[in-house]
Amino acid sequence: MDIFCKIINNEIPSYTIYEDSIVKVFLDVNPNHNGHTLIVPKKHPSFAIT
Repeated sequence: MDIFCKIINNEIPSYTIYEDSIVKVFLDVNPNHNGHTLIVPKKHPSFAIT
């Protein structure tokens, strides 16, 4: 399980800005700029980009 799955499952705390059944939006722990947010899908895509 990757770090994003752990955040989505609330195993790792985060400052959540928005959440629904598709995505979770939260502030970056180590932002480049104030307010830097991450938008993470709750389901892994069926393809991988390498």
